[in-house]
Amino acid sequence: MDLLPLLSWACIVFTVGMFSTGLTDLKKMRESKSSDNIQFLPFLTTCLNNLGWLYYGILKKDQTIILVNIIGALLQILYIIMYFRYTKQKRLVSSQTLTAVIVLTCGWLYFTMFLTDRDIQLNQLGLTCSVVTVSMYLSPLTDLVEIVRSGNVQCLSFPLTVATFFTSTSWVFYGLQLNDYYIVVPNTPGILTSLIRLYLFWKFASVSQSSPSYKPVQI
Repeated sequence: MDLLPLLSWACIVFTVGMFSTGLTDLKKMRESKSSDNIQFLPFLTTCLNNLGWLYYGILKKDQTIILVNIIGALLQILYIIMYFRYTKQKRLVSSQTLTAVIVLTCGWLYFTMFLTDRDIQLNQLGLTCSVVTVSMYLSPLTDLVEIVRSGNVQCLSFPLTVATFFTSTSWVFYGLQLNDYYIVVPNTPGILTSLIRLYLFWKFASVSQSSPSYKPVQI
């Protein structure tokens, strides 16, 4: 039985679901007319990551990677636009966005003008995207340490944790089917960090429910 089509659909459904968790923040911004307690950089870095993987999918001619990252990039651009609309720190957001555009442009020029061999392009781009993805998955570890100390999981998003677990798992199996370790390796930390978060929910959820409620900040 060929599992690749099934894994392809799993990657599409779970990844789009994970990206769609940002709609919760979008709803909060529209209702409150404010971007307070919502972080901007995750939207920006995820958008850059989506565009990098999109180019990787184009070079690899992988329709699953292309489709997922087109949808992801469009959603992140929507979140960025809405954040800019409601934030009070428009100058800071503009400078961060401009920096991201410059980095993206420099990366595109490097991969298109200085690397002419397609295999070298694919390998270097895969490595770059893998490093960025791993760093994004590992970046909340310091917050997880603080949660262990405080015993409060209210700053974690349970739907995002579940979505990340299923997304990372589906991509790992998809990458194994293709023998593409640029897909397998960066998604493995996503499984591990999700399991850690789920354990923290199981261990501290009852403690958090008995404590005063605060407006959560997604990690």
